Amino acid sequence: MEIDAAKALGAGLAVIGVIGSGIGIGTIFGAYINAVGRNPSMQKPLFGTTLLGFALVEAVALFALLISLILLFG
Repeated sequence: MEIDAAKALGAGLAVIGVIGSGIGIGTIFGAYINAVGRNPSMQKPLFGTTLLGFALVEAVALFALLISLILLFG
């Protein structure tokens, strides 16, 4: 196997982590909308926690993208 093909394969496999991040972000905001729909007075207290969860899940996606770029161009 050529080295360029191995780099492309490794980069493609590293990006699979972005799928999990998309699912996680959808779950976080879906749960937030469900909670606010049930109890609208909790909108402000839950929003900060929701953004924290979003930031942590998005960081996983950025790490996966960074690893794939390092494998591809490194």
